[in-house]
Amino acid sequence: MDFEEIIFEKKDRVARITINRPQRYNACNLRAVHELIDAFNLCWDNEIGVVVFTGTGEKAFCTGGDQSTREMGGYEGEYVLPLEVGWQRITFLIRTLPKPVIARVNGFAIGGGHVWHVNCDLSIAAEHAQFGQAGPRVGSFDPGYGTGDLMRAIGIKRAKEIWYLCRRYTAQEALKMGLVNAVVPYEKLDEEVELWCQELLEKSPTALKMLKYAFLAETDGVTGITQLGVGGLSLYYGTEEAVEGKDAFIEKRKPKFNQFRKK
Repeated sequence: MDFEEIIFEKKDRVARITINRPQRYNACNLRAVHELIDAFNLCWDNEIGVVVFTGTGEKAFCTGGDQSTREMGGYEGEYVLPLEVGWQRITFLIRTLPKPVIARVNGFAIGGGHVWHVNCDLSIAAEHAQFGQAGPRVGSFDPGYGTGDLMRAIGIKRAKEIWYLCRRYTAQEALKMGLVNAVVPYEKLDEEVELWCQELLEKSPTALKMLKYAFLAETDGVTGITQLGVGGLSLYYGTEEAVEGKDAFIEKRKPKFNQFRKK
């Protein structure tokens, strides 16, 4: 699949998704959002165990939607799906992908970019990275995951401060409040991210998937329970009991489920 606004790489069970718009501080236009949706969908590949999400260069992870492409009614572009809807779709994919997603925060994580790093499972930041929201300053806001997950990560008072005031916070301040997992010098960022990736790849992929869904079950109501249930269903499909049900249907006979009760 060819991309213009992002870079998608896959090597040694690690996928790397990079927003490639450094001239706009990795702010996303409509095409970038749609390409990110496609890239995260590609990460369902069973050969991928961990996903790293980042931006090109040393200045920015992502600074939200490209305000230069915003007009009355929303963001311009040739796609039917609006940018604000696509943004939430990416957030949903990050949160429900059955494997860990690491935000490699290489610079500014502002606005929608801040939302995305919060929604990632883990965040590793360079020392010079800065964090903050921008919605009330630019006439926008996040209606769900960007507020709820932030509140659960750092507490409601601090989350409201970040959203209402649109202040900037250093990487060390972010670490202190529990907004990121680790802070390292920029020249050590890739080394640290790779270390975390390798630690994760040593763990049971099924256990990690079910843990991720268990967290969603706690926070997302029936939507989270559905993700947990679907994760369990995928495990069930791998059993002889489930195969017996399928075979019996195709062979037009009664299934012999009693043989599995002792198991």
